[in-house]
Amino acid sequence: MLGFIRPFLPWIAYSVVASALDWRWGALVGLLWTAAELLSARRSGRGWDSLVIEACSSLYFVIVVAVAFAEPHSSARPYIQAASSLWLALAAWGSLAIRRPFTLGIAKQTVPSEVWDSPVFYRVNAVITSAWAISFTLSGAAMVALRATHGSGSLVTLVTIAGFVVPAVFTARYSAAARARAAAAARA
Repeated sequence: MLGFIRPFLPWIAYSVVASALDWRWGALVGLLWTAAELLSARRSGRGWDSLVIEACSSLYFVIVVAVAFAEPHSSARPYIQAASSLWLALAAWGSLAIRRPFTLGIAKQTVPSEVWDSPVFYRVNAVITSAWAISFTLSGAAMVALRATHGSGSLVTLVTIAGFVVPAVFTARYSAAARARAAAAARA
């Protein structure tokens, strides 16, 4: 399951550091971690199609770091964690809209190339990407509601973490079920 959640670890670290210390340092941690992951992945030969989340994350953290350090007391600050989930939701929904679910490139690293053009492979990834998009949308909306009602920062952090863990668990289980169905079909 770590493979599914690894691209999102900088977001979780950002949320924890921003809640525990300060949003500026959280954003900087997120940017440095994401940039390091992106550079490492590119150096190891991974294609951009498998790095959609890392690329979107880097852009987001560049923007947030610039705003956070330029205006530390910005009125946007209380909503920046919600904005992070909504940013990821936009990336996930956008990848579905252009018929390139962000999970396709990631999944191609673990399945034989013979299945890449299969409609079933696409469908499995569209379902998985949809689960991530829904989770990001719901967690972002929940965080906006929590901030609007002065909910606790700890609760916002828990919502952030759940927004990553729930779809990661779904991804692991749904992928395993899809592999089992494919194996059963191959034996039949």
